[in-house]
Amino acid sequence: LGVVFTGRPAGAMTGRGTGIDDAALNHKVAIINRALALHKPRADDPLGALAAVGGLEIAGITGFILAAAAARRPVLLDGFIATAGALVAVRLAPAALDYLIPAHRSAESGHQIMLDYLKLSPLLNLKMRLGEGTGAVLGMGLLEAGVRIYREMATFEEASVAGKKG
Repeated sequence: LGVVFTGRPAGAMTGRGTGIDDAALNHKVAIINRALALHKPRADDPLGALAAVGGLEIAGITGFILAAAAARRPVLLDGFIATAGALVAVRLAPAALDYLIPAHRSAESGHQIMLDYLKLSPLLNLKMRLGEGTGAVLGMGLLEAGVRIYREMATFEEASVAGKKG
């Protein structure tokens, strides 16, 4: 899906995951290219592209993002697969972009390409590639801290901070 929507080649979008060797990486890229050649997904048909080369997990993520955006709720994206779902969701409903917060940038090069395409900046860049939701856990703590500061931090006046004297 990243190849379909960003227009970047499979080789640029595909990474080593948790550490595959060159042969496995080349095989991965070849499989992606075969799937694209066979199914011919188009960026102007996001549901068709999802059906052709996406998985049920990405379809679920896409639906979740669309429902959250419709309810005006933010979505914390965790990694490559969640961001692929975000690509589809934003193609279906561009306003959904306003509700997306990428928790972190994966070590996978394709993740940065998708974030750049969506014009999103991640909260963290820890070069993780665990795929277990760890980026969202860390990002959530950062968001909660930011909200707490916003709500509870005293103003200069409330804290009796003296103004500048000229």
